[in-house]
Amino acid sequence: MSAMHPIIAVTGSSGAGTTSVMRTFEQIFRREGIEAAFVEGDSFHRYDRVAMKQKMAEALARGDTNFSHFGPDANLLEELEGLFRSYGETGQGRRRHYLHDEQEAQRYGQAPGTFTEWEPLPPDTDLLFYEGLHGAMVCDGIDIARHVDLLIGVVPVINLEWIQKLHRDKSTRGYSAEAITDTILRRMHDYVHYVCPQFSRTHINFQRVPVVDTSNPFIARFIPTPDESYLVIRFARPHGIDFPYLLSMLHGSFMSRANTIVCPGGKMDLAMQLIFTPMILRLIERRKEALGRKKSQSRVVPTPSLPLDSVPELTEVPG
Repeated sequence: MSAMHPIIAVTGSSGAGTTSVMRTFEQIFRREGIEAAFVEGDSFHRYDRVAMKQKMAEALARGDTNFSHFGPDANLLEELEGLFRSYGETGQGRRRHYLHDEQEAQRYGQAPGTFTEWEPLPPDTDLLFYEGLHGAMVCDGIDIARHVDLLIGVVPVINLEWIQKLHRDKSTRGYSAEAITDTILRRMHDYVHYVCPQFSRTHINFQRVPVVDTSNPFIARFIPTPDESYLVIRFARPHGIDFPYLLSMLHGSFMSRANTIVCPGGKMDLAMQLIFTPMILRLIERRKEALGRKKSQSRVVPTPSLPLDSVPELTEVPG
């Protein structure tokens, strides 16, 4: 964690909806004039699309049916932790991009499923924003979670997650339902052992729960809409969160536990704006204070990180 160079990480599995959450953060950053360095979790996969297919075939040949992007062996987790550490200490680091489809690939003149070259992060950014699979990963001597100042989990109930993945991969990536189902099955071991534990380390979890029948996600013709869902928001440290204010702003919401608020699914963007705006502003305030101390001293001294329970109450949200 770093006061001078804070890191925000949104963690969720494939099809969870982390990309939509990233757009909400982009709106907050743009409105508040915050310069963020964006990092995609997919860019820290170890293999490009062709090489990954080969590695999966090799794993299957030796009897390993669980080799997947969810696990550590298919990812550059040491490099990801190194980026977080470097950014927290210096505000610098390296990133690359994974090109998912033709539209992304055309911008770089490369084939889909490949990586761009490594490049330096933009200079003089206010914070780093990560969206991907492993923002709260801890395994085999690697502790990515400890470097993050604000950790957010995006976790639809599993059937909804599968429906979203099936529809996304068929419509935007051209995969067959059979191929997507095989991927889901292959990833299940790593999902249980490496993805799920991360949501016990997050500061806030957002879980969308549909109120329509999703019993068989593999034949669902439509993704349940936000208005056909409830949103469960769990705070790991509820101290400083003004729940009465949230309940008054999120009409139709209620408390299910002392640290959990439930609101209509269509209120997700508003809920995130209300919750995260003051937290982000507090991170920026701490950054300015740390930079001010650095300028006033002849040498750099350690600066305190942001304990999540010190964020301002939600009544401080502007407007």
